[in-house]
Amino acid sequence: MNIEDAQLPLTELRQEMGGKWRVFLKELRKVSYVAAPMVAVTVMQYLIQVVSVMMVGHVDQLSLSGVSIATSFTNVTGFSLLFGLVGALETLCGQAHGAEQYQKLGIYTYTSILCLCLVCVPISLLWIFTDKILQLIGQDPLISNVAHKYSLCLIPNLFSYAVLQSLVRYFQTQSLILPMLYSSCAALCLHVPLCWGLTFKLKLGSIGAALAISFSYWFNVLLLGFYMKYSVACEKTRAHVLSIEVFLNIKEFFRFAVPSALMVCLEWWSYEVLILLSGILSNPKLETSVLSICFTITYLHYFIPYAFGATASTRVSNELGAGNPQAAKVTVCAVMVLAMVEMIVVSTALFSYRHILGYAFSSDKEIVERIADMAPLISLSIVTDGLQAVLSGVARGTGWQHIGAYVNLGAYYFVGTPVGVVLAFLAHLRAEGLWIGLLTGSAVQALLLALKTSLTNWEKQASIARERITNEVLSRVEPVG
Repeated sequence: MNIEDAQLPLTELRQEMGGKWRVFLKELRKVSYVAAPMVAVTVMQYLIQVVSVMMVGHVDQLSLSGVSIATSFTNVTGFSLLFGLVGALETLCGQAHGAEQYQKLGIYTYTSILCLCLVCVPISLLWIFTDKILQLIGQDPLISNVAHKYSLCLIPNLFSYAVLQSLVRYFQTQSLILPMLYSSCAALCLHVPLCWGLTFKLKLGSIGAALAISFSYWFNVLLLGFYMKYSVACEKTRAHVLSIEVFLNIKEFFRFAVPSALMVCLEWWSYEVLILLSGILSNPKLETSVLSICFTITYLHYFIPYAFGATASTRVSNELGAGNPQAAKVTVCAVMVLAMVEMIVVSTALFSYRHILGYAFSSDKEIVERIADMAPLISLSIVTDGLQAVLSGVARGTGWQHIGAYVNLGAYYFVGTPVGVVLAFLAHLRAEGLWIGLLTGSAVQALLLALKTSLTNWEKQASIARERITNEVLSRVEPVG
């Protein structure tokens, strides 16, 4: 064997490696073009709530505490449930789009809107008794009264949230991000002066902040609905609102929606339970306000890796529906690289500016100092929350939300919450103890989801997706004769 013959395998190996890197870089660019505007969309939608909390924080400490508890209560009983249920569309619409079953996207979206609006009715009735429920679990009557009024004014927002989240998944699974970017920007630009005017100029306080949220969300819904109805880009995926297909797909929607809701709610509820527990610590106004601000910071960041996860969900579901398992696998690697870079940058920045971070939410010096003390834990949470947000997106795109539900149950309720309670009440670490428990649960969740993703058989998942879509199409064809 001459030297040239010996070098052939090495040359082929280099070419193969070079080909893989080119594929990876191509996918990295592709997900970046989707993820970057998607980050802006999710952040701007959440900023509507953050702006209201920030403005209420400059009214007085009682208003901030009441709004913090109301936010926790409405998240636990309403918004988390809707956010979880609509996750079914990431599997259904994403895989249908990949399989070129375009009409199914419109049908699934209207099915989601119908189902979620029906779910909003009993939730609205529950919010009428917010003050009684909060007092029953030991909250201060003054704080409960502010939370009650705030929750009542958020009821219109509950329905707008249901419609908006369904429309977001409709556009997201087609990678139509720019319409959402423009509508979210317009809604936020409207919300800032509206919230300021209602809260301070009309002296409505926390009630004005809640009304501003509802109005801004409905404005966003109208913009997206108009685009969906008249844009050429949505021509293939539009469907009739009253189509019989919308009602026939209710069962299929809930088959994915229920485990998706459990997956989200089990995680969100653990966060909110800790805020509610902070209300029975010594000096509850201070502890509740501190934890609320910490959660606001991490929630604000969470929607950045969530956008990466949404991108992963879209690309993975599209590729699985199209029967391209290797492309789905490359997508996961590309999104994880982007997310890790972002999380390191943000966590470092938050720690560096920890002493001035609290002033964005409150002028109370004691609160600002407590936020600075919590900064190292917040920075660690940025990393763990970001990892699990991306991996949860992969789970939704693949369609194994039921596995994610079991993971979240174990991570937060068998590990995180018990650790937090012990450290806060027995070790007397107060808010820090509750947060360490939350951080522990998030780390366990990220580890288990990473393990599941690494062991996933992508060829099998692509086969399952194609088989489900094919069987569904065939079941709609009436037999001849």
